[in-house]
Amino acid sequence: MARVLVTGGAGFIGSHTVDLLLARGYAVRILDSLQPRVHPLGKPDYVPPEAEFIQGDVANPADLDRALQGVDYLVHLAAYQDYLPDFSTFIHVNTESTALLFELIVARGYPVRKIVFASSQSVAGEGKYRCPQHGVVTPDLRPEEQLQGGAWEVRCPTCGIEMESLLIDEEVARPHTAYGVSKYAIELLARSLGARYRIPTACMRYTYVQGARNSFYNAYSGICRIFALRLRHGLPPVCYEDGQQRRDYVNVADVARANLLAMEEPGQVHRVYNVGGGRPVTVLEFARIMVDAYGSSLEPSVPGLYRLGDTRHTISDISAMQHLGWQPAIPVEQNVSEYLEWMSRYEATQEYLEEAERAMRQQNVLRQVRQPA
Repeated sequence: MARVLVTGGAGFIGSHTVDLLLARGYAVRILDSLQPRVHPLGKPDYVPPEAEFIQGDVANPADLDRALQGVDYLVHLAAYQDYLPDFSTFIHVNTESTALLFELIVARGYPVRKIVFASSQSVAGEGKYRCPQHGVVTPDLRPEEQLQGGAWEVRCPTCGIEMESLLIDEEVARPHTAYGVSKYAIELLARSLGARYRIPTACMRYTYVQGARNSFYNAYSGICRIFALRLRHGLPPVCYEDGQQRRDYVNVADVARANLLAMEEPGQVHRVYNVGGGRPVTVLEFARIMVDAYGSSLEPSVPGLYRLGDTRHTISDISAMQHLGWQPAIPVEQNVSEYLEWMSRYEATQEYLEEAERAMRQQNVLRQVRQPA
């Protein structure tokens, strides 16, 4: 029986990947630090007892070395993400742990057959656009002055006209955040060290992953969490910008399937794969899906707020994963229903709502338009 190490296996994507691995007959070992801001109550009750569990830090050589012993495959999902400006922590946890993995595998001669790494669509930054005059562009983030004026669409850096958003393929790499840089560095390490030491790798660029077990405690847990919490407390979902920004939401069960498929695929090495939902959904449309699922009569609010650093449109080209036989199977509406069911087990949720908004305002991430468009 092949043994798979899943780092971050008590987390959102990790736990679903663990469940699927066990269902497919793999022996599973989990390495997870149970970071208090994500798991303040300790190890979650959904972690299966048949999976070996090691509490430890992926950036700690002793912890990681212990976890690597006797492993055939590795799914490296442990990561740090937050609104906090502790940029070095992104690099330390996300990138240094990847370098440490290769270091230990090479030094100890561990016979790892393949490593699957969690990357992110944040590697692509603002994405890919077409200007009718200047062709395809991978632009920088929208200027603060433009956002302050309530002008939301991405403009050509040469002529200044609004551009058409395109599907983002895996060749686009223009990260604009410390988190995105840390994930791109993982891709570079996987390709260079993996090729040099003949360790097959796959890097999975997840888009907006949704579903049950997405931590209630972490303010960075995404749109589904914050909209659900507001509705639960009789408040309308707040859509930033004009609500027309398009997103690519994918269910965590589809992500787990993609992870296993990439792990088991023998013919591709050192590939980067986009893992998205295959369906563009505007933020305003998503808000209405959630309002309907909750049975609320509230209307989504569009108050002219924006988050500094947000991208405008993020839709992945998922053709590379489709060529492996993968297809997203779960619609956005089911993402929402699963999350609302998951949320129903929690009672005291007001503090989580307040913490998310406090964190964004404290870090000056959430800002108000000063001039009408």
